[in-house]
Amino acid sequence: MFPIIKTERLTLNQVELNDAEFILFQRSSPEVTKYIRREPYTKVEQAIAFIEMITQQFTEKQSYTWALRNPETNEMLGSICLWNFSEDRKTAEIGYDLHPNFQGKGFMNEAMQATINYGFNQLNLNQIEAFTSKYNETSKKLLTQNNFILNSNRKDEDNEDNFIFELSK
Repeated sequence: MFPIIKTERLTLNQVELNDAEFILFQRSSPEVTKYIRREPYTKVEQAIAFIEMITQQFTEKQSYTWALRNPETNEMLGSICLWNFSEDRKTAEIGYDLHPNFQGKGFMNEAMQATINYGFNQLNLNQIEAFTSKYNETSKKLLTQNNFILNSNRKDEDNEDNFIFELSK
């Protein structure tokens, strides 16, 4: 069973195939992907393939990707995930995105706190890492508000513009 997390204003649950249009927007929007190095999606089939991939990864316990939803309307606002687990499953990376209409309202902070709690208390992680662009002030602020600490000794080999933040249990 996919874990469902409820917060004060959100329900975090599984991304489903009927979320494909939302995923397409998120993965093609210049505003949402401004600091992410990946080719933007151009068709809904890419979003469907992504949803199928993260569903399979959950089945294999390789990642947990939650949809952030308004509990009253079931509208998807964004997503958050724990993925890229270490071999000993004691460290994972957190990733997140939020539709521009919902940014600046505390939704991602609420979702991040719930996801961190799940990672440490249900998955028994010792550390959660976050890779974010050194230019993404909003993401850096979110991470520091949630007690992540910049590890200036680590470099992202895949993207020299990224900073690596870490949070220990």
